[in-house]
Amino acid sequence: MIDDLDRKILDVLQRDAAQSLDALGEAVGLSRNATWRRVRALEEAGVIKGRVALLDARKLDLALSVFIQVRTQHHNKGWLDAFRRATRSMPEILAAYRMSGDLDYLVHARVANMSAYDALYQRLVEKVDMSDVSASFVMEELKDTTALPI
Repeated sequence: MIDDLDRKILDVLQRDAAQSLDALGEAVGLSRNATWRRVRALEEAGVIKGRVALLDARKLDLALSVFIQVRTQHHNKGWLDAFRRATRSMPEILAAYRMSGDLDYLVHARVANMSAYDALYQRLVEKVDMSDVSASFVMEELKDTTALPI
């Protein structure tokens, strides 16, 4: 069970996971050891899935963010497994979701430019049969965060 102190720890960590246990403990009002025990318990429970560095995509020549909408005529386990393997094997694909409604799947990718998107598209359609694929390109990021509302 997550209590208010755990929520404070998670809120602080998801904004800056690189800070020391001393700084984290000070921010939430706990000793270093008590903070460490709580963080370890949250990791063991799977609440904290990992700690990562957030990178600036533009500075890494990945300025084009694209959302790819996929519709398929195939709604079976074999097709889904192939699609899952394909999306997981392509590092440009950041996320892939099975959707409700008119759209079957939504894929988020980061690439350098339109040529790089076309190469990604060509590799994807070679791996998986899809009946309709369309893309929307991000013109401006109004909000982009990994922080959950705790």
